[in-house]
Amino acid sequence: MGMDNDDRPAKRSFEIGGDLSAISIDELEERISGLEDEIARIRAAISSKERSKDDAAAFFKS
Repeated sequence: MGMDNDDRPAKRSFEIGGDLSAISIDELEERISGLEDEIARIRAAISSKERSKDDAAAFFKS
């Protein structure tokens, strides 16, 4: 069985900090879009974890 329901984005084939001189504007814009999507996904995960942590703290406080 495959992992079709996996919410992780496809692996990127570029290296952070790599040379950008030979890359087209379109590809650079695609990279930016992909990185912005990943940032949003990470921020959502952080928010979820913070809510869980706050819920647990409130539960054990009472």
